[in-house]
Amino acid sequence: MTTVTFHSEGSRITGFEVQGHSGYAREGEDIVCAAVTSAVRLTECAVNDVLGLEAPVKLREKDAFLSLKLPAKLGQTAESTCQTLLAALMVHFVQLNEEYPEHITVLEV
Repeated sequence: MTTVTFHSEGSRITGFEVQGHSGYAREGEDIVCAAVTSAVRLTECAVNDVLGLEAPVKLREKDAFLSLKLPAKLGQTAESTCQTLLAALMVHFVQLNEEYPEHITVLEV
């Protein structure tokens, strides 16, 4: 199962962690894993490459772990954009959970 954990401080989403394989299908055929990977990569590219931020990303392939943490102080526009991106990512994962509850879980801490 894939577990996605969103971290917040007050109403601010500060980052997320994704861990584990969904187990929906064999490697290369797993649509849940593909949906998760694509959404995470899009978000990371938007934050770091398009917005030009330096949000640290940790990746460990051996245990299928990835995390992204937003910098503490962002300008108003970057903060608003990042919050929109992370909120959309959360909604996407919650919808995946509704469709594939045995393969992905979403937590907020």
